[in-house]
Amino acid sequence: MTKEELDQLCINTIRFLAVDAVEEAHSGHPGLPLGAAPMAYVLWSRFLRYDPRDPGWWDRDRFVLSAGHGSALLYALLHAFGYDLPLDELRRFRQWGSRTPGHPESHLTPGVEASTGPLGQGIANAVGMAMAEAHLAARYNRPGHEIFQHRTYVLASDGDVMEGVGAEAASLAGHLRLGRLIVLYDNNHVTLSGTTPITFTEDVAARYRAYGWRIDHVSDGNDVGAIEAALRGAIEDSDRPSLIIVDTVIGYGAPNKSGTFEVHGSPLGADETARTKENLGWPAKPTFFVPPYATAHLHDMIARARFTAANWSKELTAYAREYPDLADELARRFAGQLPHHWSNALPVFAPDGKGMATRKASEAVLQELARSLPELVGGSGDLDPSTFTWLKKGGDFEPVDMPANGAQGVAGGGWSYAGRNIHFGVREHAMGGAVNGLAYHGGFIPFGATFLVFSDYMRPAIRLAALAHLRSIFVFTHDSIGLGEDGPSHQAVEQLAALRAIPELLVIRPGDANETRVAWQVAIETHDRPTALVLTRQAVPTLDRARFADPEGLRRGAYILEREAGGGGAPDVILIASGSEVSVAVAAAEKLRASGIRPRVVSMPCWRLFEQQSAAYQDEVLPPAVTARVAVEAGASLGWHQFVGRDGAIVAVDRFGASAPGETVMREYGFTPEHVADTARAVVR
Repeated sequence: MTKEELDQLCINTIRFLAVDAVEEAHSGHPGLPLGAAPMAYVLWSRFLRYDPRDPGWWDRDRFVLSAGHGSALLYALLHAFGYDLPLDELRRFRQWGSRTPGHPESHLTPGVEASTGPLGQGIANAVGMAMAEAHLAARYNRPGHEIFQHRTYVLASDGDVMEGVGAEAASLAGHLRLGRLIVLYDNNHVTLSGTTPITFTEDVAARYRAYGWRIDHVSDGNDVGAIEAALRGAIEDSDRPSLIIVDTVIGYGAPNKSGTFEVHGSPLGADETARTKENLGWPAKPTFFVPPYATAHLHDMIARARFTAANWSKELTAYAREYPDLADELARRFAGQLPHHWSNALPVFAPDGKGMATRKASEAVLQELARSLPELVGGSGDLDPSTFTWLKKGGDFEPVDMPANGAQGVAGGGWSYAGRNIHFGVREHAMGGAVNGLAYHGGFIPFGATFLVFSDYMRPAIRLAALAHLRSIFVFTHDSIGLGEDGPSHQAVEQLAALRAIPELLVIRPGDANETRVAWQVAIETHDRPTALVLTRQAVPTLDRARFADPEGLRRGAYILEREAGGGGAPDVILIASGSEVSVAVAAAEKLRASGIRPRVVSMPCWRLFEQQSAAYQDEVLPPAVTARVAVEAGASLGWHQFVGRDGAIVAVDRFGASAPGETVMREYGFTPEHVADTARAVVR
């Protein structure tokens, strides 16, 4: 059998493994696998660096299926190229408990690099992965020791290049000249509901060229030689990311459905599947057929891939002999471990009635964290002077010949991919996806920062971070109507409730500077889910911890900040607050005590952590017998009823804010000790 015949046999093997999986499930997307299998096969068989025995190999190439609806193609590839994904799992495609879900999930299936499906997110993830490789190569490679030299490949669809997040990410990648990022664009001119001419007639090549990308075009998606040549050209151009536009036919080979939207998201059906197999010279039975010649050919390629990985391991051993400290640091980073005593130097803030904004406390903590954690890398959506998330001695992640133009990074070490400050620009969508890409890559604790109200732009990425159990940190400042004069368009109201609704996400709103320190510690220590840190613009008092409880109570989500006076019996009322309203609750408690009422003050910076505590602890903090409760938070009241019950009250914001000085807005909306105390008196029975 000739090489060309073997290639075609393997391509059809991949096609029909995917088609059979969709047919078995009576659900899925057969169109992309039929059309895109040739380009995927060329990439995996000729270029991709991988080791199926070690899916977490540091220097593997990353393959991101941004067009996640074509997951059956990815599962067919993983099975064919030796990953731990047996045919039985393909037979259980989209079924309960399988490792082949409807869209790829990175934590579930070996070899899946990113949880994709919402279109455009995979492109943004890949930009973060390419940033990761560039940073690690700049920081750790040494002459004669190229420990990091992998590439990031993406298979994207028409929908991926339509989505705004993909556009933002591509713009950023072009600016950063991420030359080891290569996107294969499955240009089949069909989406779920019709052909692209009804919605999408732009010149994609011209747009990406304007972003600074290298462009290539393959006019026949079945031309293996042309695809290979295009990939070689992209690899040779190390100065620009590459977009390879591959013209394909969706549902290729299906005689009655190819080229139509009908084949995008519905099984072919038994009759059309049989005709498609006949059309492409494939046996109708058995299903999930892998011909012996294809098996042998694929095994040869797997052996070559393993040989490459084994040689890299030898190189790492040599590197470790010459640079043992760097090798140890890398091993620790990729293991997700923290160095000893990493938190010893974190600041402890003295009591101060005026205090500081929690965003400023966060800045002080962040600088100390950066000194002991080289894996801490991130940036903001063009808001460093407001979010205070710039690592002052970290340098900036930019191409080395980028003109400085007076940017902050020059003072911190200049321009280099070794820099730890990423300037995302006004691109919150891309920032969220890229932060996740850094987390997917491994070896990083990445963060991204913006105002809380703009978390709405990042919500799809935050949700996927939670779904994929990523170690992403999202820093949100300017957390309420307290930001003041910018007005209601910038004043967060409903965002806290929206973030808290995301399963697994830790939303932490610390009440003062010392709670902010502990919040950062929790975020750094959390390996298996993302964290959102929600911080104030305005100053809040730094509480005297000789009088009030230790801020380490934050680790349990809520804690008794100040107990009721007298030492016996239950409190008359419980004041529960988060963030900037904790100090308001403390002041309100003083007024209640003056009028003979015994209040308890509870700081509740993180609902989810509190909900994970034992029932006994929850009852200790919020005794069920005490139904007189008041929750105080400068955000939507949604969700607080679970803590105050029917007999309690909530001081919250269930309308948009207003443009005025922050203290004025807070006063007018009732966030004063007097109003909170009056509300508490009303619920005391």
